[in-house]
Amino acid sequence: MSVPCVAVDRERGEAVRERLAEAGVLDGDHEIAVEGDTIYIPVTDPEAVPADLDASVVERDAAERDRPQTPTDVLGYEPSLERLGDIVIVDEDDDERAREIADAVMASDVPCETVLNRASPIEGELRVRRWDVLAGNGTETVHREYGHEFLLDVAEVYFSPRLATERHSVIERAEAGETAVDMFAGVGPYAVPLASRGADVIACDLNERAVDYLRENAARNGVADRVTAIAGDVREIADEYADAADRLVMNLPHSADAFLDTAVRLAGDDCAVHYYDIQHEDDPFGPGARAIREAAGDEYAVDIETERVVRSYAPHEYNVCLDVRLTRL
Repeated sequence: MSVPCVAVDRERGEAVRERLAEAGVLDGDHEIAVEGDTIYIPVTDPEAVPADLDASVVERDAAERDRPQTPTDVLGYEPSLERLGDIVIVDEDDDERAREIADAVMASDVPCETVLNRASPIEGELRVRRWDVLAGNGTETVHREYGHEFLLDVAEVYFSPRLATERHSVIERAEAGETAVDMFAGVGPYAVPLASRGADVIACDLNERAVDYLRENAARNGVADRVTAIAGDVREIADEYADAADRLVMNLPHSADAFLDTAVRLAGDDCAVHYYDIQHEDDPFGPGARAIREAAGDEYAVDIETERVVRSYAPHEYNVCLDVRLTRL
C-alpha cells in the first residue's frame, strides 16, 4: 500500500522520527523501512510535516504494522481490568458482561491463563475473597514486581498489585545490615525486597498459606537466609524479638492501631515505622499520629517524618501511610 513517508539519511532517522511523533503525524499503522542509507518513516498527513522536512516527503509502499489486539479492540469499549501475573481480574456485578469481557480477554493478545471476577469483598481475619473463574482453571500465579517474583494464590492469600509503587518507596529506604520486622507480611512483597537490600527480616503473618508462599518466595528470590518467616500473631513473638527492629512495616490499615504496643516492644533504640491507616478525608493522618504518640509514651520521641496518601479507599476515605521515627529516650 502506497503511503506518504519522510525519507532521510539513516543516521538522522531517530531524531526525525521523534520530531514527527511530537508533531502528531507519525503513522503508527505502517512499518518504518530502510533501504541502503535511507530510512522511510510513514506519516499520516504530509501537509502537517514540519516545513524543513517537506521536501523529503515521498510516496512509497509500506507494510502494515502488526499491532497486538487488545480486549478493547474485541469489545468496542474499554473494560476495567487488573493484571496479576498471568491472571486478569475483572470487577463486574453483571455476570453476562463479566463473561463477555473474559471472552474478549482470551481472544486478545493479552498474555493470560485465567480470568477471574470478584465474587465477594475481602472477608475475615485472613483478608481473602471468593472468586468466579470465568476462563482458565486456576487461581495461582507468579507476579513480578521491581525485579522480584512472588508465587501466590489469590483464593488463599491477600495481595494487591496496586500497591507496588508504595511498597517500592518503602523498600528503597532500607539499608544493608538493618533488622526489619514485617508485622503482617503476607507472601512477602515487603519482606523479600527488604532482604534483597541486605536487611535481616523477621516476617510474620496469621495466614499459614501466606507464610508457606513467603518461604517459597524468599527461596526463589535468593534471600531465604535473610528471612525468618513465622506463622502466627505477631504479638506472640514480641518478647522473643523485643528491641530488635531498626525498621517496622505495619501494613494492616484497618487495625494496625491495635498492634502499636507490640510495635513499640519490637522497636530498637532508633526505629523507622511505616504505619498504614484508613481514615476520613477530614483528618487522614491525625488519628494515626495520635495513636503512635500514645503508644510510645515516655519511652520514645516520635518524629512524623512524612505523611502521604497511598490511594483513595472509599468515598471520603483514604488509605494513608505515616513514616515515623522512634528514638528511645
